Amino acid sequence: MINASPDSLNTDSIVSGVEQAVARARKLLADGADGIDLGGQGSTDAATVVGWETEWKRLEFLVPALAALGTPLSVDTWRPQVARRAIEAGATVLNAADGMQTDEMWEVAAEFDVPIVLPFLSGPNPREMQHVQADPVDTLIEFFEARLIDADRFGMRHRCIIDPGTGFAPSNWAWEDRYLYQKRVYSNLDQLRRWDLPLYIALPWKDTPQHWELMEIVLRQRPEYGRVHYPDQVRALERKLGLID
Repeated sequence: MINASPDSLNTDSIVSGVEQAVARARKLLADGADGIDLGGQGSTDAATVVGWETEWKRLEFLVPALAALGTPLSVDTWRPQVARRAIEAGATVLNAADGMQTDEMWEVAAEFDVPIVLPFLSGPNPREMQHVQADPVDTLIEFFEARLIDADRFGMRHRCIIDPGTGFAPSNWAWEDRYLYQKRVYSNLDQLRRWDLPLYIALPWKDTPQHWELMEIVLRQRPEYGRVHYPDQVRALERKLGLID
C-alpha cells in the first residue's frame, strides 16, 4: 500500500513524491508483494477530506511512474473523476472505496473493462459508515447481492473481486468490538465464495496477539488477494503455516 495522502494511520505508507513512491513500491515488491495499491484520499477519522482535484493532484505523477514498473496497480478512490484519470494514466485495477454504489463508478469500470475491488460499506463512503446491527455475514451477503445486480447491468460481474470491507469501520468503534466483528467475518469467508468470485482482504498490520490471530484466520482460508503494509511479515507467516514454500 502506498498513500499519497498525508494522514494515513500507517505512516510508513505515506509518500510525498514520485521518488519516494517508486522507492516504496520497489521495497514492497522485493518483500513479496504482487502489486501496488495507491490512494490519494485518506478514509480514516483522522484524514482531512479534500476535493477530487486535490486528490488527483496527489496522484497525477505517481500513477504513470508506478505503472512503469510493470506490475498490477490499483487506485483506491471513491470518486469517479479520480478513477477515470488514474486508469487513463496507467492504473490497471479500480479499488472502489465507495463500494460501487453509484452508476458513475460502474460506468468508469465498464468503459475501461478493469477488475474491480468491490468492498462492503455500511455507508456511501468510508467517511460515513454506520455500525452493523445485524449478523455481519448476513449483512455482507445482502450488500453484495445488491451490488452484483448492479454489476450485471453493466456486464461487469465477472470483473468483481469481493472485499468484506474490514479495512473500513464506523468512527468511535472500540477495538474489542472491531476485533469481534472481524473475527466473525474472517471465520466465515467461505460464505462469500457463493458467487465464485475472488476474495480480497485488507490484512491486519498492527503487532498485537489479536491482530496476528486475525491474520492467521484469513491466511488459512487462502484469499486470492490481500492488501498489506508489510508483505514480508505476511509471507513469513504463510511459510510458518506451511501455506507456501
